[in-house]
Amino acid sequence: MLETLGWLQPVLIAAAVVFVLDLIGNMLSFSNRIVNALTTALVFAVLFGALIHLGLVKMDVTTMQVAPAETTAPAAEPAPAPATP
Repeated sequence: MLETLGWLQPVLIAAAVVFVLDLIGNMLSFSNRIVNALTTALVFAVLFGALIHLGLVKMDVTTMQVAPAETTAPAAEPAPAPATP
C-alpha cells in the first residue's frame, strides 16, 4: 500500500515549504493586498530558486513525444508498370 503513496511525500514537503514561505510573506505585511501578494511571491521565488540551485529540490520533468496527427489522406500507390513482351 505504501508503494502507491509515493507521490504523497513530495506533496507534503511542498505544502510545508509553501506554508513557511507564506508565513514569512505575511509577516512582512503591508497595507496594500497587491503588495502583500507580490511580497509573498518574491519570497517564494527567491527561496524556491535557492532550494533548486543548491540541489535540495529537483524538478524532473519528463516529456513524451507524440506522433503528429496525419492531416492529409495517404497518397495513392502508383499503378504497376505494364509488362513488356
